[in-house]
Amino acid sequence: MLDTPSQAVGDVRLQSFRVAYDYPVVFTLEAFSPGNRSLIDVLARREPHKRHRCLVLVDQGVLAAVPGLCHDIESYAAAHAGHMELIGAPVPIAGGEACKNEPDTIPRLLELLSRRAVDRHSYTIAIGGGAVLDAAGYASAIFHRGVRHIRFPTTVLAQNDSGVGVKNAVNYLGVKNLVGTFAPPWAVINDSSFLEVLPPREKRAGMAEAVKVALIRDRRFYEWLERHAHDLARFSYPHMSDLIRDCAALHMRQIGQGGDPFEAGSARPLDFGHWAAHKLEQITRNGLNHGEAVAIGIALDTRYSVLSGHLAPGQDDRVAALLERLGFTLWHDGLRQCDAQGRPDVLKGLSEFQEHLGGELTITLLAGIGEGVEVHEMNEDLVARSIDWLEARR
Repeated sequence: MLDTPSQAVGDVRLQSFRVAYDYPVVFTLEAFSPGNRSLIDVLARREPHKRHRCLVLVDQGVLAAVPGLCHDIESYAAAHAGHMELIGAPVPIAGGEACKNEPDTIPRLLELLSRRAVDRHSYTIAIGGGAVLDAAGYASAIFHRGVRHIRFPTTVLAQNDSGVGVKNAVNYLGVKNLVGTFAPPWAVINDSSFLEVLPPREKRAGMAEAVKVALIRDRRFYEWLERHAHDLARFSYPHMSDLIRDCAALHMRQIGQGGDPFEAGSARPLDFGHWAAHKLEQITRNGLNHGEAVAIGIALDTRYSVLSGHLAPGQDDRVAALLERLGFTLWHDGLRQCDAQGRPDVLKGLSEFQEHLGGELTITLLAGIGEGVEVHEMNEDLVARSIDWLEARR
């Protein structure tokens, strides 16, 4: 028998390169006061001698709360005409989760960018809550394969969490954040003056993300939240400012140093408590806002951590007590909504969570205060017992 040559392997050439990302996150006050250079400095950080074209998109809710904002923006641009040029008047954008649910939002934004002749060296500047930042960021990321985008988060939740990250998304087919991109912003400007006009419910919502990131990454920050829960519950300005800065820093550290900024793996530690939260938002048709749903999800997964033997008994009561002191209600009847087979609808959040990320199911639980642990299965009986525990706390 004659030897036969092995099957030839085609010519394989490995393409490899690295792309460095960096963007400033600025904490300031009265960003559109003519003497404040925060915006001018981030516009000019790579091209200091250029006049930069800027299209400004503004959350309608912010405009209602700050009626003189458009005038302030136009006055600021006029005062710095050597550095920036507005591409027409600021454009109002409908805010809230409806912005992400509305199928015409992205087509309308893309048509606007085209009509205003925005190019890859122009800037879109989005001012608003997380939903507006998400939609504007997604449209900016896909228009011309990406135009420069600057975020002005105007809620606690956006300033300390979503607004400083690298994700943009809208909801589709009834699934939260089904369509989106990983596209870092050009810059983030956290102007604390916007927080002064927020209603209490919106101020409180962002605190849930601070509790979340403290629980999985920083025991000292968690203990600080416990010590100052009374001040935070009454929205003390210096304490809220400290919460936002420290929470944003922890999110930035996880994204920058966690080894997986674009979530190519199966783990997503910054979404502790979120598998249930996302489903609760859907079940309640956003009757619960994101922060309120996250607070419930945190309490649920903390109790599950105890029942599954990962976390010491009593720590679940400790975490729930902090959330309640901050003003959160840790029960919603949507947790009892079931399908035709009697299975709680919230459990569908586990499969949707896995499908969204891909790979094996990976859920972050707690091994201690400030210490997250990844697991790859969730016992439905223990989840049901955790729901019972939440209902019993009412």
